[in-house]
Amino acid sequence: MSLLHQIALTQISGVGDILARNLISYCGSAEAVFTTKKISLLKIPGIGPKIVEAIKDRAVLLRAEKEIRFIERYGIETYFYADPQYPKRLKNCNDAPILIYFKGNCDLNRQRIINIVGSRKATEYGKEFTRRFVEGICQYNPIIVSGLAYGIDIAAHKEALRNNLSTIGVLAHGLDKIYPGTHRSIAEKMLETGGLLSEFPSETNADRENFPKRNRIVAGIADATIVIEAGESGGALITADIANSYNKDVFAVPGRVNDDYSIGCNNLIRDNKAQIITSAKDFVSFMLWEDKVKSNIKTISLFVELSKDEKFVFDIISAEKSIYIDDLIFKCGFSCSFVSKILLQLEFNSLIKQLPGKYYTVIS
Repeated sequence: MSLLHQIALTQISGVGDILARNLISYCGSAEAVFTTKKISLLKIPGIGPKIVEAIKDRAVLLRAEKEIRFIERYGIETYFYADPQYPKRLKNCNDAPILIYFKGNCDLNRQRIINIVGSRKATEYGKEFTRRFVEGICQYNPIIVSGLAYGIDIAAHKEALRNNLSTIGVLAHGLDKIYPGTHRSIAEKMLETGGLLSEFPSETNADRENFPKRNRIVAGIADATIVIEAGESGGALITADIANSYNKDVFAVPGRVNDDYSIGCNNLIRDNKAQIITSAKDFVSFMLWEDKVKSNIKTISLFVELSKDEKFVFDIISAEKSIYIDDLIFKCGFSCSFVSKILLQLEFNSLIKQLPGKYYTVIS
């Protein structure tokens, strides 16, 4: 597909990610959106005369050409939602950005990815918990995602670097700047084994309305959200709410009832919107990370009779040790509903189990 038209699609006034997908669905490709006749575009649900005029505005393509020159100059990668490299966890979210920009050196589809968020006015309690938490999970080699903001965000990034973990900062602006500027040196270090990620093109400022949009990427790209400190309102709680809407695991660190920066965490726990954790060990246990997949694959019990299709799916999971559901569907060649039915039957027979992040593994 044409990168020029993919980028241009994100620049059309009045067209968000969901409507952009709808346009591609009707037209066939990003490029076709711009070549389809006006009369045909007007037949697409949600498309009115103003949006049609915006699509036909030559300035949209000129802006995309300028962005291509920028990403080529600075070695920035782009992932369109139909690309195999696009983060699979994020792709499963209905409002995921159709295009993201990434600079760094990191696999966005690695098995363990978590995000750590919290108050911009982190206390020593929050910073110390962040330090101990990251130290406690480093042996499992997760990618740690956050928003590069003051407080808990930057503490999480720093601790990840200190423990030689990959860490990704999701930005609320283009990759031509770093906000806040005081975190530039940390951001540069993150590029070595992690990276910086944004849905916004260059020359986009860190405007207030961009931060909630940024938070949906933070929530969607990870298996779990960990809220370490949060006031009664703020970005960390927005991220937790979004993660809940995506059916992601959410965890919160409790604090004293009269601490302003623990109110948000305590409320999440009280309202059953987050699981309480008091240590890295708690988290690892909930996420089943301590269950090592043994090299010796379990022999199928003689008392379990599998159909030809069930055996086929089981053998794929066995060979891969653990596999993401979308990859399993691709390898099987079966429909999503049919694979889901087989997986349920294999789980009933205690042959496989689901891991966080929609991965499956055999029970050894």
